[in-house]
Amino acid sequence: MPLFGSKPADGAAAWEPQAAAGRLAQTAGAAPSGVFTSDLSVSEYVLLGEAGFEPLGFVVGSSIYHIGLQIGRWSQNQELQVLTQAMYNARELAMARMQAEADHLGADGIVGVQLRLQSYVWGQGVLEFIATGTAVRALGSAGRGTEGAHRAPDGRAFTSDLSAQDFFRLLAAGAVPVAFVLGTCVYHIAHQSAMQSLRQAGQNQEMVIFTQGIYEARELALARMQAEATQAQASGIVGVNVAVNNHVWGEHATEFLATGTAIRRLGDEHRLPETSPKPTFTLGLDN
Repeated sequence: MPLFGSKPADGAAAWEPQAAAGRLAQTAGAAPSGVFTSDLSVSEYVLLGEAGFEPLGFVVGSSIYHIGLQIGRWSQNQELQVLTQAMYNARELAMARMQAEADHLGADGIVGVQLRLQSYVWGQGVLEFIATGTAVRALGSAGRGTEGAHRAPDGRAFTSDLSAQDFFRLLAAGAVPVAFVLGTCVYHIAHQSAMQSLRQAGQNQEMVIFTQGIYEARELALARMQAEATQAQASGIVGVNVAVNNHVWGEHATEFLATGTAIRRLGDEHRLPETSPKPTFTLGLDN
């Protein structure tokens, strides 16, 4: 099973857009008098503060990618590896640029990460991959000598698609996000012959070849997501979701995308104080 996720061969990953430089320079993470920007709701903003973090800025990464062409065999289940690699590379470029903006702000992490795809009328076969989130920093970490304690093991900002509520509960449990991890597989589902379709007409019968193809495609996506978490030195993944999309390839080529947030345990000194009420039992003395 090939594991995708390597950098594009054309060197595009080295290019970083400069369009956001002016905006970031006026953001709280880059200037003492700057204002923060975020996609947080009011409730999420308040809860983030209770978790001991402050928002720095809304960070964005984007890559407009031309999706190539690969023909699958008409009657065979098979992965379309050229398309799988394209979907990986495009998302990695968007994620890397979003993380570069967070690094520019000195963030400890990015919460509420969203990955979206968008098409334009002027680009047939072209998709824009957009990664967005809110860069955050732990409050008062420098004074306590814990600066960078919440960052990923490689020293960079963590990424997470958790809501502020789930992020708070994760910290309260003594864990922290490491990375938003994903695994993808673009798969060609075999066509049925006319005779096969006729034999199944009017019968309750499992479509075995379809079941087998879907199983393999989903397992490839999940296995690659797990491999990313292992590479990020995480201990587990929470919030796993498997989405199925057809995009621009036609009815028998489908992408299976598995996503989640890889996490690791923190030391006890970084655990949030108990905030949840404990259940109590009261026994009345009245007869």
